[in-house]
Amino acid sequence: MESIRHHRTVGAVAPSSKSLSNLLADPLLERASRSSNVLEVGAGTGAVTRVLLPRISRGSQLDIVEANAHFAAHLRELVRGYPNLGEQQERVRVHNVGVEQLATDRRYDVIVSGLPFSNFFPRQVDDIMGLYFDLLRPGGTLTYFSYCGSRWVRAFLASRPEARRQRDVKDLLNQYHRRYAVGRWTVWENLPPAKVWQLRRPLDDVNQSKMLTDRPYIEM
Repeated sequence: MESIRHHRTVGAVAPSSKSLSNLLADPLLERASRSSNVLEVGAGTGAVTRVLLPRISRGSQLDIVEANAHFAAHLRELVRGYPNLGEQQERVRVHNVGVEQLATDRRYDVIVSGLPFSNFFPRQVDDIMGLYFDLLRPGGTLTYFSYCGSRWVRAFLASRPEARRQRDVKDLLNQYHRRYAVGRWTVWENLPPAKVWQLRRPLDDVNQSKMLTDRPYIEM
């Protein structure tokens, strides 16, 4: 029901599979012996959160951002009831805000995004991706996913302005892929199948500036 009521911010028709959740959380495995600042955005009902929690090493911080109040309340219950967190529980915080409203001076080693970019306007996607790279430490990793084939189905059924919006979002994300992508995988064991992208902020990328689409998008 939430995906119907809030289709712009809730993109999933079913919870992410274990295979998808594991791939999104994989960058934490590389940091298993080190403390990390981790940001999860658009956590939904917590499918990926459940994978992140046991991977959080001692001294790490996990910030979970979820704009939907119903989901945020569910996530707080999930964190409170999660076994074996102990003193780590105070290092896990759920923020019921959009990521644009997150008030933090923290820089993150890993960002996991569950936001449905295909539902957004290009300027929103560019703002959010620019924010992600501002929040990442140099060398930090961003993972996010998109559903396979959904863009083609929507484009076939959509009006001309809607088809243009989807095309511009895809073109914008491809700019980030060309500049920052270090991995891409297809998860067939998900409903629907999904592509996982892993992007990394370069170690020498000190002054990150976001990229805008070549042509401005006019919302209609």
